[in-house]
Formats: sequence, structure tokens, C-alpha cells
Amino acid sequence: MTSQTPLLDSVHSPLDLRKLGPAELPQLARELRQETIDVVSETGGHLGASLGVIELTVALHYIYNTPIDRLVWDVGHQAYPHKILTGRRDRIRTLRQAGGLSGFTRRSESEFDPFGAAHSSTSISASLGMAVGRDLSERNNHVVAVIGDGAMSAGMAYEAMNNAGSTDTRLLVILNDNDMSIAPAVGAFSAYLSRLLSSRPYFNLRQLAAQIASHLPRRLENTAIRAEGYARRMVTGGTLFEELGFYYVGPVDGHNLEHLLPLLRNIRDADQAHPVLLHIVTEKGRGHPFPENSSEKYHAVQKFDVATGTQVRSVANAPSYTSVFANALIKLAEKDPAIVAITAAMPSGTGVSTFAKQFPERSFDVGIAEQHAVTFAAGMATEGMKPFAAIYSTFLQRAYDQIVHDVALQSLPVRFAIDRAGLVGADGATHAGAFDLAYLCCLPNMVVMAAADEAELVHMVATCAAIDDRPSVVRYPRGEGVGVELPDQGEPLEIGRGRVMRRGSTVALLSLGGRLAECLAAADRLDAGGGGPPGGDAPGCQPPAPGTPP
Repeated sequence: MTSQTPLLDSVHSPLDLRKLGPAELPQLARELRQETIDVVSETGGHLGASLGVIELTVALHYIYNTPIDRLVWDVGHQAYPHKILTGRRDRIRTLRQAGGLSGFTRRSESEFDPFGAAHSSTSISASLGMAVGRDLSERNNHVVAVIGDGAMSAGMAYEAMNNAGSTDTRLLVILNDNDMSIAPAVGAFSAYLSRLLSSRPYFNLRQLAAQIASHLPRRLENTAIRAEGYARRMVTGGTLFEELGFYYVGPVDGHNLEHLLPLLRNIRDADQAHPVLLHIVTEKGRGHPFPENSSEKYHAVQKFDVATGTQVRSVANAPSYTSVFANALIKLAEKDPAIVAITAAMPSGTGVSTFAKQFPERSFDVGIAEQHAVTFAAGMATEGMKPFAAIYSTFLQRAYDQIVHDVALQSLPVRFAIDRAGLVGADGATHAGAFDLAYLCCLPNMVVMAAADEAELVHMVATCAAIDDRPSVVRYPRGEGVGVELPDQGEPLEIGRGRVMRRGSTVALLSLGGRLAECLAAADRLDAGGGGPPGGDAPGCQPPAPGTPP
């Protein structure tokens, strides 16, 4: 049988890729795109971002000498094609499976992953550190960071750019902008202009101008600098990146290899020690197999049929905890106009999108900015509002300082709805909500609750709404509930008092949060005389009961 991916079959590492001619790369990109679709159809995962960077991935590994040259992918959602090209194709169908490849970049997995990712907006900071370390070690390799326009909404990215722009460090940051269409200007002329501006003669011209200006009287030097700046703005348009100290090139079509290859080569070979920002425009989900208006092309998908795009969805036996939270909050908000919902770029994942359909003016998506989300909520609380900050457990870690200083020490009644608490399956360790109990229960004035089932979650949301003198937290797991009957309306719980579910005389089983069903199953075994595991501990035993404050 003839292979459908003959070129890709010959590429076992970037060394093989660099043996191909430039004219062969478009075909390789087509085969890589199809392979990525086939893989994710079997494993599920973040398809849209990966399809958007196929050509960029090919171009970067073709032009740069990876892994000696460092290539850092922000977040890692887009790293599946990168994994296929860097010696992991034989394991790619273990993606996001137990014992298989990570859904993100991971240092322990490959030398081609110089920095582990999964949370956004870290790539520029890490890459700058690598570049400075290279300079101090007197090495000459290149460092490239690829960051999306969504990740650029986080403050950490600008902190890193502000730092990098004040240095003379050779660093390339590629802004992958997939939130806009390819405008007519992003075509042949723009590509030509970008090649010109990235070329060695232009860099040398800028350096010559700078040297001449440095020998002029101060008044004339300032005039020359302003004139050069005006000229740059006339050609490329003034940009925030230039003001931060980066040399800006773009925007260019990120799917056109004829544009990308010479541009990347020019930047690589330029005799300049200065950070460069290359702005490329791509289409997220390019070549996806779903209906054109399908939102699945943009982010994560379940397993699907490649021919039809139909996803394999499990039949839910109970509502998800996320939907239970959203509906409980809506019912409370119908009676209380002070209730507002806040999310940090995860409206669908946290249920805030459901709340927003009914209360759009009371819903706030602040972008990938958890620190801002928490202090924003604190500010609203000072004005008598009842903010519910719905944030994944693993992402809330990024705002710990704000939780401590801006919320807990001021005893402000911010309500934290912590989704994805505990283990999260295929997303792996970086997304597991394993630490929230430890980092929240030690804080003053904080009420921490963990829902045992979806009915208790409804009551705990009502409890949070009723607490108006200190911050409160309700944590709940990913996925479906256990199938208990939901109350029509939540009732505030008594703080610090647990529930006695069953009485016995042999072993005390204590449960916190979503392991109650396992504790009850263990009690059934004890009642039946089955006993516990060796050592005398019954399965499912957990720390203190729900609602217990620190």
C-alpha cells in the first residue's frame, strides 16, 4: 500500500528535514497537517492551535539548528507538529494517554523541548533567561520564543518584553496572531517589506545611523533619532513592541513558506545583538475537518471521525459540576443584583459563559490575567458587589500573592469558585488542582469548602453568597457529578459543621470533597464484613469534613 505521507515518513528528526529542498516543504506541511488531524482524531486534544502553526513549525526547524538553537513554545497547545518532527512520531498516538507523550512540551521528554509549558505567557521570560545564559557562557546559539496573541494578554509577557527590550541580547520572539484574518496588505508587498527590514543591509544601516548620531552634538543626535523613528513608523507603523525596545518585523502570512523561510533566515543571520519581534498572522484550525462554523476548530476536541468531523462524545449520566455551579449562580443572581461573575479567559470551561447569556452586564472575562482577576474582584467587593471569581485550581496558583494581600488580609468577601480541583486526567500534572487546599487553608479569614456531590455544590454556592464579611472558596472536580437529586434552591450551610452520613462502631471514615462516594462504598464493605486493605485503613478515608475552616 502506498504511503499517504511519503515525505513525512523520511523525516525522523530535524536533520532529515534540513536535507529537503525548499520546494518540497509545502508538501511536507500538507502531510504534517494530515498526520496531526489523524493523530488527534484518535487521542483528542488541542487540535486548532497545532493546525495553525504547521508551516511555522516546518520553517523554524528548517532554518534553525534545533535543539542546539532553542525553540520555546508558549503554553504548548500548538506543539503536536513539533513533536512529530522531533523524533516522537512513533509515540505520537500515545499523546495525552497514561504513560504516553504529554499534551504539552516537557523537558524530560525530549532534548527538543528546552522548557516545559502548559500555563501561558512564560515563553519570553524563559527564552530571555536562556539567551542571557548563552551570552554569559560565550556560546553562539539562537533562542526563539513562539507566543500567541491570547498569551500576550498576560502581564508576565510584557514584564519580560520590558526587560528584554532594555538589553542588547539576541532573541527572536514570534507573535503568532490568529485572531484576525489575512488582510490584503499581508501579502506579497508586506512580505517583501518585511524581508527588506529584516535584511543585513537594513540592520547595518540602522547601526551606522546610530554610530553617526552618537558623534553628533546632543541636540542633533536627538533630532536624528527622532527622524529615524518617524521613518520607521512611516514604513511599518508605530508599534507597542518598538516602544518596549524590540525591533518589529511584520505582519506576514504565517502559512506562506516562500515568505517565512527567507525572513527567518535574514533574522537568523543578521549581525545585531538586539531582540526582534516577528509578527505572523495565521488561521487557527487551518485545514480542520469540522463544519466551517464549528467552534471545535479553535481549541480542544474529543476523538472524532476524520471523514465526517463527528466527535465521539460520552453519554453523561449526571450534569457536570461546572454546569451545576453555573445554574446555581444564575438562580442566586436572579434574586440578588449584586452577584457578578469573573473569569480569566475560560468562560466556557468555568460556566461563566452560561451565566453571561442571562447577565451579560454582570459577567467579566479579563483575559489571561488571573492576578488582575483576583484584585479586580477585591475592588468590586469593596463597593458592595458579590464577586464570584471562577478560575481553575491550577491557574489560581498564579494569583496567590493577590489572594493573600488583596483579599485575605483585608478580609474582603471575594468568592472563589475553583473548578478542576484534584486530578484532571489527560491534561496531566501541570493542570491538576493538587495544591489549593494547602495554599488556601493556611490563610487568615478564609472559609474553604469542598463539594462532596453536585447537590452539596449548590448549597455551597449559596453559602458563599451569604458570607459577606470574609473571603470564601468552594472547590469541585472536573467532569460529571455522582447523579444525586439537585435541590431547587441552595441553602447556606453552617460553617465548621460536617455531616454524619452513617453510624458504626468499628472504623471512623472521614471524607472531604468528592471522595464521599468511595467512603460510603468502603463503609458498605465494612458492614458486609469485607474489611479494609492490609494495615487496617479503609479505602477512601479522607481528611476533615466539608465546610471546616482552617
